Amino acid sequence: MSEERMSVIVTTIASLLFPFIFIFSFYVIMHGHLTPGGGFQGGAIGASAIVMLIVAYGAREVYKKASDEKLSIFESVGGLLFVLVGILGFILAASFLSNFLVGEPIFGNIPPFGSNPGELNSGGILPLLNIAVGMKVIGGLASVVLIMALAGGEKK
Repeated sequence: MSEERMSVIVTTIASLLFPFIFIFSFYVIMHGHLTPGGGFQGGAIGASAIVMLIVAYGAREVYKKASDEKLSIFESVGGLLFVLVGILGFILAASFLSNFLVGEPIFGNIPPFGSNPGELNSGGILPLLNIAVGMKVIGGLASVVLIMALAGGEKK
């Protein structure tokens, strides 16, 4: 057993909570155009789930599963998705980040006048942009904390 690793109770609870926190993170990301939240807030929740694993299992154990290189790739895919959605808006509607999904069956139903009854697919490209931002925030924050934890754990 590693010196960094916490007790069996803490690691078990962290393992049980991790998927629920990540699902909540995805919920906040996907409902960002309807409720307070979005890509950054949901990404911060997702990164906190990874930080919880770092605290429970230790940085070296988490690094074996999710190295900073893997997190960087995840973050880069989020950035690429954001840019691709923007370029698609330029190609399809002659304006960068144009909401080309308005009125389409996927993410494009136009909500009725007045308060939105919570129709998830009414945001156009916003859910896609929220996913991209969430991926960038999860990858960026988690890799920063992981690198800091690895550097802080070195003994001289």
